[in-house]
Amino acid sequence: MHGAAAQHSRSARPTVVLVHGAWADASSWTGVVERLQDDGYTVRAIANPLRSLSGDAASVKAFLGTVQGPVVLVGHSYGGAVITNAATGNPNVRALVYVNAFAPDTGESATQLAGLDSALSADPTTIFDFVPATLPPTAETELYLKESTVFTSFATGLSADDKAVVAATQRAATIGALNEPSGTPAWRTIPSWYLLGTEDKIIPAGVQRTMATRAGSNLTTFEEGHVGLMTDPRTTTRLIERAAKAVAR
Repeated sequence: MHGAAAQHSRSARPTVVLVHGAWADASSWTGVVERLQDDGYTVRAIANPLRSLSGDAASVKAFLGTVQGPVVLVGHSYGGAVITNAATGNPNVRALVYVNAFAPDTGESATQLAGLDSALSADPTTIFDFVPATLPPTAETELYLKESTVFTSFATGLSADDKAVVAATQRAATIGALNEPSGTPAWRTIPSWYLLGTEDKIIPAGVQRTMATRAGSNLTTFEEGHVGLMTDPRTTTRLIERAAKAVAR
């Protein structure tokens, strides 16, 4: 498809906005971005500040205000909590898509939702590196995953080389962001789709299923770990496009 035909195809479809989670950046969406673009979608994988839930949501909401026309808003992991807050009251957001993601209700935090079965619920000093290293930490303390956490829990399904890249390039999230209570959830008024990774060690499958059911999401499962958007970008893309086509009718 070329020229005017390609331009018409892109303009007729919603813009897909992708929001990454903690310990990641927009490059975690690369495989998904490439596939969506190949299929004619306009895509923006944007920066999630990872400073505070309310602040991160405000940043995404401000970005959405610059996008013309309908939007499919997609979040991975903590990014799900961000889109849940950023889309509230925005009529241009036609669909929410959660990929191994938090879909909090009012007053819930990411840490609270992950629960005791999450690999992140153990002694924090064995899972995270604190910046600054001063203990006890504060809400502003930045958390990096220890390399061992990346390899055994966070980036399962990737090759050892790719896990090492994830460990080296991760963006820190603050303790405050992960523990801040969520506001009014956008999924109450916006239709949602949920891609559940059955092998996820960060947000256990049972937790994901509970959130997806509560939100009334269209639920799909795949046998992937927490970074399923990277290990199976094809299935991830397929679900996003399914949501886009559903709301374009």
